[in-house]
Amino acid sequence: MKKVKGRMDESILVCVYYGPNGERLIRRGHKMASMLNCPLYILTVDPLPYDKFDAEKSSYIERWKELAEECEAEDFLMIDNEKRPVAKIIAGIAHKYNITQVVIGQTAQNRWEEITKGSFVNALLREISSFIDIHIVALDRTVKGGEDIAYETGVRAYLIKEDDGYRLCFTCQKNISHEGIFYKEIGTDFNNGLFKFIHDGKTHQVHVTEDKVINPIEEPLKIT
Repeated sequence: MKKVKGRMDESILVCVYYGPNGERLIRRGHKMASMLNCPLYILTVDPLPYDKFDAEKSSYIERWKELAEECEAEDFLMIDNEKRPVAKIIAGIAHKYNITQVVIGQTAQNRWEEITKGSFVNALLREISSFIDIHIVALDRTVKGGEDIAYETGVRAYLIKEDDGYRLCFTCQKNISHEGIFYKEIGTDFNNGLFKFIHDGKTHQVHVTEDKVINPIEEPLKIT
């Protein structure tokens, strides 16, 4: 049975995504909620339906559910098969549950990327109420890529052709277009990073933001 919270004018939403940083974010949110004696909510959003999750992704979900129970969270919210921008989903949940503070992981964007692609934090700020505070949790960078961007160890992944471009996935399906290695940016709880693959005997790479390829797949890029 959950404890009755002393303050209902404050409530915290922790946003987690596929990767190893979710547990740290949840524990940070729990610490804040304990200090304020207020409700804690945990949210994860995925563009794939739950029955398409691979074993590793499913294990993260189960672990986060356990942590939600351990931390006496009001609710663990999993929104799957969702195609809308993540920032809009977070804003909608924040409005529904009267959230006053949102906890997210630090993204590994450099200044040039923020100028050319836009910052996820800025996108979130445009969506949420001005009365909601955003807490960005800094995460350790253990692997360095070009331009001081940090990446996790590469994992096998695939690109699937869709009407509006290409989508990243981690399960082998019949309609895959490219097989390669995905290097996820350290500090983001979304699938942002680099996808590298071989095509016509040459190595190519494309940038991925929230599972979507953002530069043309035909564009050959020099790998350094």
